[in-house]
Amino acid sequence: MNDIPTVWDWTGNLLDGLRVTLQVTVLGTLMMLAIAVALGLMARSRRLLVRGVARVVIELFRGTSLPIQLLFLFFALPLMGIRFEALFCGVLAFGLNYGAYGAEVVRGSINAVPKPQWEAATALNLSAWQRMTRVIWPQAIPLMIPSMNNLFIQLLKSTPLLYAISLVDLMNKGEAFRLAGGNATAMYLTLMVIYFVMAYAVTLLSNMAEVIAKARLGQHAGLRSVFRTTKAEPADAAVDHVEVSSR
Repeated sequence: MNDIPTVWDWTGNLLDGLRVTLQVTVLGTLMMLAIAVALGLMARSRRLLVRGVARVVIELFRGTSLPIQLLFLFFALPLMGIRFEALFCGVLAFGLNYGAYGAEVVRGSINAVPKPQWEAATALNLSAWQRMTRVIWPQAIPLMIPSMNNLFIQLLKSTPLLYAISLVDLMNKGEAFRLAGGNATAMYLTLMVIYFVMAYAVTLLSNMAEVIAKARLGQHAGLRSVFRTTKAEPADAAVDHVEVSSR
């Protein structure tokens, strides 16, 4: 009986797994944002080639499975002479996959900015860069944040897929505890609490960012908005919501 581990005994292992989970989540989120902004702006380009490249990349990574993308980067690319570390493969796969969804959020949010705002910026003889950075982008950011928040949480919850490329994250450490004879109920409850805390922390940060962004536009939402809860939506639903509102 003394050989059966407890959740407390497994704390060190859980922290090791949590470190991997947080690394991929943070780095993947940063890459996702960069790709989303780049592809979202490219998808609005007047140049057919630029817009076409963006659409191909977006549809490719939205239309193929994330696990397959992970396996391709880790197992198939080395056969072509291109090899990445497992951690980078995970970050890249998550960044590209969720960045493709995020690109639609960016594009839809920019399109949702009222037309008179575009016309006013043009009437002020602002350059294209000034129109985007001073008028359009500040108004589009608050529209992006709720849907982006859903993508952040979806990315976090996808980290157990890293086991397929030999990265052991928080969930896999918990599974190892069960296989070692530990109390599965206690471990899974612990994992649920940890994932909930991380997801809720992401939501609070996103709500804070939304409040700050709206405050800069003179829309004071109040402190209560930071602690509001929103219904979690699948990534597709989040993107569709923004796209519909922009029509």
